[in-house]
Amino acid sequence: MRLWLALALALAPVAASAAECRDTTFEGASYTLCEVRAGEDLRLFHSGPDGAYGSFRNVDEALGAEGKALGFAMNAGMYHRDLAPVGLYVEDGVEVSKLITSDGPGNFGLLPNGVFCIADGFRVIESRTYKKTKPGCRYATQSGPMLVIGGKLHPKLLADSDSLYVRNGVGVSEDGRRAVFAISNEAVNFHAFARLFRDELGLPDALYFDGNISRLYAPALDRHDGGFPMGPIVGTVVPKG
Repeated sequence: MRLWLALALALAPVAASAAECRDTTFEGASYTLCEVRAGEDLRLFHSGPDGAYGSFRNVDEALGAEGKALGFAMNAGMYHRDLAPVGLYVEDGVEVSKLITSDGPGNFGLLPNGVFCIADGFRVIESRTYKKTKPGCRYATQSGPMLVIGGKLHPKLLADSDSLYVRNGVGVSEDGRRAVFAISNEAVNFHAFARLFRDELGLPDALYFDGNISRLYAPALDRHDGGFPMGPIVGTVVPKG
């Protein structure tokens, strides 16, 4: 009986662990990190039958109808006044808006910018490289600027910049098996935020999502940030408890 039980446990499929969220400090500033590993159900969300979701609550309610729930989530890219994504957005294999490779005003146009891609694993890809290689992303969102590119900080980020905002973004491990989502819990500049990914987390590629409106949903930390409606949202899907 014991042998049978041990064999059954060994052969049983192992469910992917839920995203792990934790608070940390780096160079005196407070951050919250949520780590997702390949195999977890990580998706991008934008619209349902009634239009843009706009909030974590609306996404969670939509998943609830399927017996599922949000495990963690954050805003995942810039958007227009009508909540439409700025730049490339791919959801469940369908391209909703097109890639933008030209430079332009604001943080999005501070080249190089990039794309966060979800496939079998995770990638942060410079936008013009994305255009050339056309990787098969099941989900993708474009934003800018890149924070870390091949282990180097974006060349236009200034260590002494006085542009301070609450910021959020994502970094990806070299093997593409880990994606770490970070949000600052106080105002920081781009350079400090980029160093978090490179120097503290050891991630060679990282992408900025947004600032000032940055928000996080992390039930394990009893955190559900509210505010104005959002555009693209990234989050894990878990069984409803």
